Amino acid sequence: MAIVVLKLPDVKRKTETRPKRCPYCAGETFQRWGQVNKPVKDIRVRNIKVYRYRCCHCHRTFRHYPAGTTRADQTERLRLFGMLLWTLGLSHRASSLILSGLKVSVSHETIWRDVQDHAQHMQHRKHWQPIRAVGLDGAYILGWGATQPVLVAIDLGTGAPFALGYVDEYDPAAVRRWLEPLVQRHGITVMVTDDLASYKVVAEKLQLGHQICQFHVRRWVGKALRHLQDTLPEEWRWVLEEVRQLLTVLPPAGSKRLYALWKQLPGRRSKRDQPRSALEQLRDLLLRLCQDWPHYCTFQSEPALPWTNNATERAIGRMKMRARTVRGYKSWPGMQAGLLLAGSALP
Repeated sequence: MAIVVLKLPDVKRKTETRPKRCPYCAGETFQRWGQVNKPVKDIRVRNIKVYRYRCCHCHRTFRHYPAGTTRADQTERLRLFGMLLWTLGLSHRASSLILSGLKVSVSHETIWRDVQDHAQHMQHRKHWQPIRAVGLDGAYILGWGATQPVLVAIDLGTGAPFALGYVDEYDPAAVRRWLEPLVQRHGITVMVTDDLASYKVVAEKLQLGHQICQFHVRRWVGKALRHLQDTLPEEWRWVLEEVRQLLTVLPPAGSKRLYALWKQLPGRRSKRDQPRSALEQLRDLLLRLCQDWPHYCTFQSEPALPWTNNATERAIGRMKMRARTVRGYKSWPGMQAGLLLAGSALP
């Protein structure tokens, strides 16, 4: 069983070093200009000693805070601890109640603002961050008061979401309009998705590498093969087993073998308005797998690219858990910021 160790920032009671540069003129020579004891909100530290310095170049004074503290009343450790409680599934009021048990008074509104500020900081930091591989998936997240689906983009290098949008994943034109600016900004070269046809069109239009999630492929192909097992003539059932073996091994030349199997089957005999026979269903299955085979094997030529889209689905699962208790989000930007943070493993 994996054990996650979370280390919160240290908080010092006084500064251990002098400032290196003046925040106003970048000067490097200072005089100590007094000190003050500042009360702070923290789970361990109650007071810190803050020194004031005077720049010998511009003659302005400024405060030099100890590690883990700023001009705010809360320490960085307390802010992250409150956000961690929220990220793990507690409401803002429940997070505030737990902190009060640690003799720290922080209102639920303060925790809400901390979550928003931190999420916006994450968005700003990731705005131009290079991302090679992205996971995409659509989601209907209850509690948003909207029926329109949301498209979630995950950085597969970190497993953290970096973009959300009201986009219908079944509409390739809409997906392309939303994704193209992200590709240009972050330098995305490959994406991992489920097997919707719209993603294949977008990958081709944007000239991206495309890996189709093998979990989705094996699920729907396995269901189709089990159905054909009962209806296919016995002399052709060996084809089903060979298809299973090809999906298990995923050889690079699998598409050629699938095409050869497709050519061995008799052609379509039923009319368009008539139900397809089991052999015709098998032909259609072989042709679809043959055409999509390169999208199944992209991970073999792309280093560190996952062959499933599980990272995206895990992030969406965390968002859904958080959406059940989210209340008071009056705007899409505020909700987006909170859910981007909730989709990350840790704040």
